[in-house]
Amino acid sequence: MDFTLSEEQLMIQQAAKDFAQNELLSGVIERDDAQKFPSELVRKMGELGFMGMMVDEKYGGSGLGTLSYVLAMEELSKIDASASVMVSVNNSLVCWGLETYGTEEQKQKYLTRLASGEIIGAFCLSEPEAGSDATSQKTTAIDKGDHYILNGTKNWITNGNQAEVYLVIAQTDREKGHHGINALIVEKNMEGFDIGPKENKLGIRGSDTHSLMFNDVKVPKKNRIGDDGFGFKFAMKTLAGGRIGIAAQALGIAAGAYELALKYSKERKAFGTEIANHQVIAFKLADMHTKIQAARHLVYQAACDKDAGNDYTLSGAMAKLYASEVAMETAVEAVQIHGGNGYVKDYHVERLMRDAKITQIYEGTSEIQKIVISRSILKD
Repeated sequence: MDFTLSEEQLMIQQAAKDFAQNELLSGVIERDDAQKFPSELVRKMGELGFMGMMVDEKYGGSGLGTLSYVLAMEELSKIDASASVMVSVNNSLVCWGLETYGTEEQKQKYLTRLASGEIIGAFCLSEPEAGSDATSQKTTAIDKGDHYILNGTKNWITNGNQAEVYLVIAQTDREKGHHGINALIVEKNMEGFDIGPKENKLGIRGSDTHSLMFNDVKVPKKNRIGDDGFGFKFAMKTLAGGRIGIAAQALGIAAGAYELALKYSKERKAFGTEIANHQVIAFKLADMHTKIQAARHLVYQAACDKDAGNDYTLSGAMAKLYASEVAMETAVEAVQIHGGNGYVKDYHVERLMRDAKITQIYEGTSEIQKIVISRSILKD
């Protein structure tokens, strides 16, 4: 197993690092305080190719692999997880789903604009009573011949108000269970589509999270992704890849917190010497570094599995589970190493700690990842 990065991958990693340091870092605390969506920064990320990294160049993407994508995600997430989650959703959930399962007409109409960052997309699965249990869809899409009539509510939707294109999972035939679910492309300007207030979140406060309401929205049948009843499989396949993106985000949060703690430990003095010279701090840093490297290997393995065309259900779930746990643990320890300074915004680690928590929840909670992992290992 060789994780030596190619020259192209190193260039992508450096480009993402430079953008994070030069563009995202300035104002990140203020954006967090104000819950401000970084519209201009998202536009710049599109210009740099970060919004459609894995999309074929013929559709306006960068034509890169999953490993290049997670390298960029890690660097962006070290500085601003609110910005990186927009990259993750647009790449992993929206662009990938459309490119893999959409019709040529759908790709030409939607994917090219999404991949270039001209517009951004949203993935709409979760509902008030259907979070982890994705089979319990209450949103309905009633077949009316050449169109569907969409009714229902979606919750906690990233890019909820800023998106122009929404991939909505809805129930068409309840008697068929998960085989009666469809995935529809909904446009923001469709009549009957309303957007609720922005959620006041603990972390990733700069990301745009809303509830969405559909009231007799007429969606053309040509906007259905895949065959009738393919929606649940589409959601699960898409989320399996999305977990790799969130694992990379968690890795970046952990690495960012560690780097800040390491730097601070070499500057802060207590009892006559830098605190890094005290074994209790040195051992914390040793544990953090080791766990981050282990998480990095899991994330890279999942990305390589996807790029090689292997089944990445298990490796993606393990990467997401472990990286998110490391993110939370590392961020908490980083605050502890900073002492009182870690509890104030100026040192960034308190924000990273708040941002870390969501990686254990969205795109499949840690408990769901354990279900996926256990089923994978027990079926053999």
